[in-house]
Amino acid sequence: MTDAARARKLADRIQVIVAQTLERRIKDPRLGFVTITDTKVTGDLQNATVFYTVFGDDAERDATAAALESAKGVLRSEVGKQTGVRFTPTLTFIADALPDNARQINDLLDQVRLSDAAVRTAAAGATYAGDADPYKVPAAERDADEDE
Repeated sequence: MTDAARARKLADRIQVIVAQTLERRIKDPRLGFVTITDTKVTGDLQNATVFYTVFGDDAERDATAAALESAKGVLRSEVGKQTGVRFTPTLTFIADALPDNARQINDLLDQVRLSDAAVRTAAAGATYAGDADPYKVPAAERDADEDE
């Protein structure tokens, strides 16, 4: 079992290698504007998961996923050449959900802002419910206060 620092260093190196190889060597027309966002390597250094985002619509995301899947062999051989590890990790490409999650959080925050604004406008002219002095006062003290 290897330590986590070595796995993290290898993951960082794989991320750089894959990004450079996609930019320089892979000439697949299906490959859209792709960004490699993160890479995770298992503790035994056997498998690497590469997270990516694609700028565009769903059709471009699907085409990029197919292009990455077809270029997996070239990318793995390039990783093997440049890292020099005994066993080149297998590559798995996963579309990163970070942009979608960020968009969803922004939409929810916009809804909350609108709701807060509606509450603020409703509360602007509102008065408190009940009497001015909502606490119970014994009858003797109440009568004494009324006499004064």
